[in-house]
Amino acid sequence: MKKLYGTGVALVTPFKKDGKIDFNGIEKLVKYVLDNEVDYLVALGTTAETATLKKEERRDIIKCIQSKNYKKLPLILGIGGNDTINIINQINKIKNLSDFYAILSVSPYYNRPSQEGIYEHFKSIVNSTEAKIIIYNVPKRTGSNITPNTVLRLANNFNNIIGIKEASGNILQSYKILEKKPQNFSVISGDDFITLPIILGGGEGVISVIAQGYPNKISKMVSLARKNQVEKAFSIFYEIIDMIDLIYEEGNPTGIKTFLSIKKICNPYVRLPLLIGSYSLKEKMMNLINKKNRN
Repeated sequence: MKKLYGTGVALVTPFKKDGKIDFNGIEKLVKYVLDNEVDYLVALGTTAETATLKKEERRDIIKCIQSKNYKKLPLILGIGGNDTINIINQINKIKNLSDFYAILSVSPYYNRPSQEGIYEHFKSIVNSTEAKIIIYNVPKRTGSNITPNTVLRLANNFNNIIGIKEASGNILQSYKILEKKPQNFSVISGDDFITLPIILGGGEGVISVIAQGYPNKISKMVSLARKNQVEKAFSIFYEIIDMIDLIYEEGNPTGIKTFLSIKKICNPYVRLPLLIGSYSLKEKMMNLINKKNRN
C-alpha cells in the first residue's frame, strides 16, 4: 500500500447556531482545502467534535464530505473509543470500507489501559476487521501515552497497522519510533507545532488543524520540508506560528472555528461542553491578520 505523504486536514464539523449540522459549511470547507493543494482528508476525528455527534449525523457528514471530495483525495475516517468490541462493530458495519484509505483510531481513553492492554486493543481491532489502521496517540486527551516500544511492537507485528498520528508533543518519543520503525510504517505529526522536526527526522507529514485555515501554506511548508529545503519551510512556519498559537488558546476546535468564521468559510459554533470563541480571541486573530496584510 502506498504511504500517506504530505498534508492531511483534520476537518471540523460546522454547526448552525441552533446546533444542527451546517452541510453548506462542510461543502465550502472541503472545496476550499481541495482547491489548495492538501494531500488527504481526515473526517470525524477529535477536531470534528465526533463525541457529540449522533450515529445518523456521522453518517450524513461522511456522505457530504465524500460527495464534495469526488474521490480526488484519500479519505481517513476516525473511529475510536474505549470499548474495543464497539469499535470493531462500527468498522465492520461500514458497507464500503474500500472508500476509506484507513481508519484513524485513538488509544482508549478514560479507562487508562496498561501498555499491554493498548497492544491487545489494537491487535483485536486488526484481527477482527479488514481495515488499515492508523494509531492515534494523544495523551493529553486520553490520559495515557502509547510508548515507542508498544508502537514498534504493533508496527512490526501487524501489516494492517500502517502508521501513527503522534500527538504526544514529545519529539524525542517520535524520534525513537522513527529510528526503529519498519520501512512501510508512517509517522505522522498530530501537532502543528512540531510538524517540521518530525518530517526532518524521517516522518511522512502532518494531520493538521491549522491546514484548513492555511491549506496552501501548510502544504507548501510540508512539501519544502520533505525536499529538505529547511530554511524555506521554517520561513513559512514562522509566518503562521502566532496564528497556530491563537487557534489553541481557547482549545480545539473552538480556535480553528473562530479563524474559519473570520475567513467566512463556516460558522464559529461548537457544541457543549465546548464554548464559542471569545470576542477577545476573534479580535486577536483579526489584528494578527491585519498586521500580516500590512506587512
